[in-house]
Amino acid sequence: MRTRGLVAGFLAAVVCLTGCLTGCAQSVDPIERLGKKAAERVGTHAPAAEPPYRRWGLERPPAPAPSPASRRVPLAAGSGLPAVVDRVPTRDKVVFLTYDDGAERDPRFVGLVRELRLPVAMFLTDSVVGPGYAHFGRLRAVGATLENHTLDHPAMRGLPYAGQRAEICGQQRKLHDRFGVRPRLFRPPYGAYDATTLRAAADCGISAIVLWRVSLEGDGNLAYAGGEHRLTPGDIIAVDPDETSGPTLRARTVRLLRRIQAAGLTVGRLEDYL
Repeated sequence: MRTRGLVAGFLAAVVCLTGCLTGCAQSVDPIERLGKKAAERVGTHAPAAEPPYRRWGLERPPAPAPSPASRRVPLAAGSGLPAVVDRVPTRDKVVFLTYDDGAERDPRFVGLVRELRLPVAMFLTDSVVGPGYAHFGRLRAVGATLENHTLDHPAMRGLPYAGQRAEICGQQRKLHDRFGVRPRLFRPPYGAYDATTLRAAADCGISAIVLWRVSLEGDGNLAYAGGEHRLTPGDIIAVDPDETSGPTLRARTVRLLRRIQAAGLTVGRLEDYL
């Protein structure tokens, strides 16, 4: 009888312990419960990410450019030669950003173009870009366009036809071999050209010689080649590419964007208009 009592007591203890363990496993400590609720509240009210335009130092995002449908300016009417333009004849409130050579390769500039969806045109010289074509491949992947600025950056005016054609067509081939593109736009180094340049450019598939009305100089000032000394719709802006000290290409571009916004303008894609 005593043995039976011991066994019954042992079984009762096991049952009691099992129930206790089960109940303990299912219960939640009040402090832990409060902690979970607090975490859930924090998760639902996480601070919003900073807008990209503020990260780049702008007070507001760049306005979207007008739809480019049917806006392309007719060029080379009847002559077969490229038109020469320093501004686009348009009433759209847009200006155009262009960069020459390819010497300055600011890595953060790629992020600026991507996050602001900034349409920029890069006029590249093969001998200046050198081994840096990968940088411009990244720019092209985020929306920049690549255009022709010769193989070796000579002053074209006065060169014989064969030399000018070699410079322009040679860079057409380089860009096609690397990126599969044949640019329609060409900028002669220093803005210097002659009638021979037009013939050579036409024979290389160029439809427009692109100069500029406004330039952003290294000191941050705007220089005007003619007309009003203020930004106006259709202006083509050349950003000085040769700075080795001072503000980066990204910083100079942000300052320029502030001035463009202050003038009530935005940035358009040059290739949509020419």
